Amino acid sequence: MKKTALITGISGMDGSHLADFLLEKGYEVFGMERRSSYINNVNTAHLEGKITILNGDMTDQNSLLRCLKESKPDEVYNLAAQSFVGESWNTPEQTSNVTGLGVLRILEAIREFNPDIKFYQASSSEMFGRMVENPANENTPFYPRSPYGVSKLYGHWITKNYRESYDMFACSGILFNHESERRGIEFVTRKISDGVARIVHGLETHITLGNLEAKRDWGYAPDYVEAMWMMLQQPKADDYVVATGETHSIRDFLDVAFNFVGIDNWAQYIKQDPRFMRPAEVDVLRGDYAKAELEMNWKPKTNFTQLVEKMVKNDIELLEKK
Repeated sequence: MKKTALITGISGMDGSHLADFLLEKGYEVFGMERRSSYINNVNTAHLEGKITILNGDMTDQNSLLRCLKESKPDEVYNLAAQSFVGESWNTPEQTSNVTGLGVLRILEAIREFNPDIKFYQASSSEMFGRMVENPANENTPFYPRSPYGVSKLYGHWITKNYRESYDMFACSGILFNHESERRGIEFVTRKISDGVARIVHGLETHITLGNLEAKRDWGYAPDYVEAMWMMLQQPKADDYVVATGETHSIRDFLDVAFNFVGIDNWAQYIKQDPRFMRPAEVDVLRGDYAKAELEMNWKPKTNFTQLVEKMVKNDIELLEKK
């Protein structure tokens, strides 16, 4: 019998990749997005006619309940969030309301409509923040360093609480940084890949960035959405770290991106601006995915160099089509 899934945040990078994956698995897919005068279908245009879009809002529980009633899902993947960490200092209340309390609202809606629905919560490595253990695993203490990280931590704990309080199949994937060709232009990785493509085409002379020393555990989004699905296929709900186990700095990202287009000395193309520095920086993030590998047989398929080159190649091709 065909399964049905509801994905919140369908228009984002992860949401669109997850929709692709679930369609290949034979699912009927519903995507929830917030009604807006601006139609953001950059990542979902290719899904038109293949999925059903519902209007819902993570700040409105009634709309979430309506989406559940219309889709009648077997699985819910909550990927909706104010997901730009830097912006969370400018909009801390909105970030908390959507990214934190929004999780409570959808869990409560599921409990009311059908508590047998399997629920996936997109937790984040930003919950670890100032890492007290490197690499971090499922038992590492949290120390978030941004309103975004704090909001994600609330969502993480309320998911665990509903699992234990109401025996719901509710789990969290603690995903470390993951990127793809569909990443939003406001994120540093896409800013770099797009900037390199524009420099190659003579459209820009430099890329403006913040901290070049920050180190992250970067994976490829299509690999990570498979892990999300795997979590909901397990016999028992649990939480899993999804990562590569490797760290690379922004400088490393720049090295690979510029080398891909034959530029060795990229310093002349980079400007740093204090506006892009975080008030409380997270210096390094690295995850230990041993539990995911042991229990789900999951491991990353795409390495760091392949990830960066995919992004730069795609942005070059996008400019050539214009």
